[in-house]
Amino acid sequence: MAPSPVALVLLDPVGDLGAVVAVYREATDYLLLETGLTAEAAAHAFFDDRPPAGGDASLKFGVRGSEGELVAIGDLAFGYPEADDAYLGLLLLVPAARGGGLGQVILDEVKRLARTRGATRLLLGVLDGNERARVFWERQGFRWTKTSGPHVFGRRWHVVHRLELPLAGPREDCP
Repeated sequence: MAPSPVALVLLDPVGDLGAVVAVYREATDYLLLETGLTAEAAAHAFFDDRPPAGGDASLKFGVRGSEGELVAIGDLAFGYPEADDAYLGLLLLVPAARGGGLGQVILDEVKRLARTRGATRLLLGVLDGNERARVFWERQGFRWTKTSGPHVFGRRWHVVHRLELPLAGPREDCP
C-alpha cells in the first residue's frame, strides 16, 4: 500500500535550520557522496543556494514524520533553465523513510506544484555516483537529456546527468 498524500511545508532558514541539520546528520551517506561537508555547512548551503540568473527563487520544503520531525527536504525552483521549467534541485529522504513509496508521493506533489506555476517540464540533476537515485528517477518517467561537468560540490567533484519529465495535464489554479 502506497503512503497517502503528503503536505510539503515551507522551511524557514532561521526556525528550521536545526531540523535540516538533523536530516543531513541522518543522511550522511548522501552528504559524504555529494559534498563531504559537515551537516551544519550543508544545511546553510541548502538555504543559501539559488538557481542561476534567470531563475526564480526556490521553494525550500520539507515533509514531517509522525512525530513532527523532518523526514525529507527538497528544493524546487521555477523559471530555470527556461521560463516555463521547474527544477528539483534536491530531494533528500532520511534513510528510515526510503524505500516505502514516500519519494513517489513527494514527487506527485512536486509535479502538482510545478503545474500550478505553469511549468511544462520538470528537470533535475543526478550525480554520476548516485546510481540508486538515477534508477528511481528513471522509474518515475524521467529521461536523460545531457551530461555535464565535472562540477564542484563542496569538497567533491561530480559529473551530473540532467533528467527531465514532461508535465502534461491541466494547469491548476495556484493555491
